[in-house]
Amino acid sequence: MLRTITIGSCVSVQGLLVRQLKDGQIVIRVGDRMYQGKPVSTSAKPSHS
Repeated sequence: MLRTITIGSCVSVQGLLVRQLKDGQIVIRVGDRMYQGKPVSTSAKPSHS
């Protein structure tokens, strides 16, 4: 599953979900590198009026 995380205040990284940690952070893989950070919340689908 593809996920996006934030690292620090303004850096976002998108990659494959590896695992979710007990503190709410997740680990993702981008190529051969692993990143840990806060998941970006998914937005609701826009409603069609």
